[in-house]
Amino acid sequence: MTAIPSGPVGAVGAAGASSMTSTAPTRTPKQEMDSEVFMSLLVTQLKNQDPSSPMDTNAMIGQSTQLAMMEKLTQLATDSAHGLQTQQRAAAAALLGRTVSYLGADGATATGAVSGVSYAGTSPTVTIGSVSVPIDSITTVTGG
Repeated sequence: MTAIPSGPVGAVGAAGASSMTSTAPTRTPKQEMDSEVFMSLLVTQLKNQDPSSPMDTNAMIGQSTQLAMMEKLTQLATDSAHGLQTQQRAAAAALLGRTVSYLGADGATATGAVSGVSYAGTSPTVTIGSVSVPIDSITTVTGG
């Protein structure tokens, strides 16, 4: 790394250097800890450790184990969410042609036959007559 000389030449050099560089894109900070952030912290810790007092091996193994556990828990949560969505879709499809009771938007119970299923959105909805009903509003299923 070379120093820019002080004085008139240094001032011109510094000004010229700053005007030639482009601005770096702003980075949006992460809102949650993931394996990338964890590894970055671990690498930074290793880079900046005191050579006369290195990091304890047991502590490093402990941190690596925590990373592995965090990754597995994140994967488990993702898999569970996908499993729930699949179960809801199967349950909604099984209601086709069946008579159900449901709570309407006004809080009153209504009954009708399921004529359609929609998977748009986060939770499936069934069509009863001309009404689209979220699957979690269904209270009773009858018919076969």
